[in-house]
Amino acid sequence: MAGSNWSAVEGMAAAKTSRVAVIGASGYGGLQTIRLLQGHPSFSVTFLGGERSAGQRWSSVCSFLPLPDDPRIESADPDRIAEAADFAVLSLPNGLACQMAPQLIERGVRVVDLSADFRYRSLDQWKQVYALEAKGLQRDDAALCRSAVYGLPEWHGPAIAEASLVAAPGCFPTASLLPLLPFLKQGLIDTDGIVIDAKTGTSGGGRVPKEAMLLAEASESISPYGVIGHRHTSEIEQMAQDVAGQDIQLQFTPHLVPMVRGLLSTVYARLRDPGLTAEDCTTVLDAVYRHHPCVSVLPVGTYPATKWARNSNRALLSVQVDSRTGRLILMSAIDNLIKGQAGQGLQCLNLMAGLPSETGLPQQGFYP
Repeated sequence: MAGSNWSAVEGMAAAKTSRVAVIGASGYGGLQTIRLLQGHPSFSVTFLGGERSAGQRWSSVCSFLPLPDDPRIESADPDRIAEAADFAVLSLPNGLACQMAPQLIERGVRVVDLSADFRYRSLDQWKQVYALEAKGLQRDDAALCRSAVYGLPEWHGPAIAEASLVAAPGCFPTASLLPLLPFLKQGLIDTDGIVIDAKTGTSGGGRVPKEAMLLAEASESISPYGVIGHRHTSEIEQMAQDVAGQDIQLQFTPHLVPMVRGLLSTVYARLRDPGLTAEDCTTVLDAVYRHHPCVSVLPVGTYPATKWARNSNRALLSVQVDSRTGRLILMSAIDNLIKGQAGQGLQCLNLMAGLPSETGLPQQGFYP
């Protein structure tokens, strides 16, 4: 759980460079993963996997991100991946990672999955939430779902370090859970009536073209989507219930805003002690995250902006209390492609390799 100093993990550097395969290399998640790994002191990319681009040189697919020796993208053959890599990052559409991860684990490859395939301990729940992907897919890996570790490093650091399979959280759950969990853990808020209002940029929809992401559609506009039953709702609830020790139903509404990257989440909850101040609640966050360099708690009265977190692996948290209504207001800003996806995946890889979780990750935003 949060509070353990996983920045001081023993073995400050791996004895040798660990080899990493990136599967789904040309999507946004894969591209961000490769970019982050390029400057990493203890990892090297030794396999690039992709089906549509298999056989092509990397430069012909992503000329803007040159790699040494211009490797070829290969078909994601499990035997070949196991031969080439110690770890694999799966940046694949939902419903595909579950077909590959078991084969890789059987061959001794440790896996970080950026999709939702293993985020739920219950396979039946995954099939319900991801019914479209589950249709026609024969999954019999319920035991693997139960054993997969939910990859929120600030809360599951020790388990991630020992895991064979880590399911990296979604971007909305990451931004929403980080400020919310400390208050649930300490029983400071009512578990009824929690509301999450979140806003994200167009890159959250991935690299495959979608009508709603076209410039003419998204520019100069803001719109809610997935208003009832968004897939990340139950993912947030699962982790919140684990920490609170009771059932939780919350309201979550995401919005699409006309920016490329960034995510802002605002969480509303009722304080059990209306006498608590914003200073008191900031102290709660500080106490939990003081040893976690990828989370920064802002001073009272300073509210996070997505641009401050852009191109960094930091989550910027802030809190305010409305004494008139007795409500706690939690705010969180992240880069949805870094802390919300590839950077958090690399945090997990670091822990799995015995490294401090922040190794090789940018902590300063690219501002303005």
